Amino acid sequence: MDIKKGDTVKILQGKDRGKTGTVLKVFPEEGRISVESLNIFKKRSRPTKQGQKGETVSIPRPFPASKAQVICGSCKEATRIGHRMEGNIKVRYCKKCEAKI
Repeated sequence: MDIKKGDTVKILQGKDRGKTGTVLKVFPEEGRISVESLNIFKKRSRPTKQGQKGETVSIPRPFPASKAQVICGSCKEATRIGHRMEGNIKVRYCKKCEAKI
């Protein structure tokens, strides 16, 4: 999977199409990512202590990583990611401007 935690991504499909956000969590075995303040769903939580009220919490739900594209830091466009070896280190790079990501 080319997307990592902390990357800025643009959503390509779904109700949040065109919006951008930062990746909070990556689930590589499922091929899904969770993005900050996107794909928000409400979850009801039960009271944990006596006398406390239950509440509704908004949480970002994971969605398929194929529906997002990484935004390059130098050209500021949504782009595909390439991999190359620089010495003994594997580096990700932007396919449009050839800059490191």
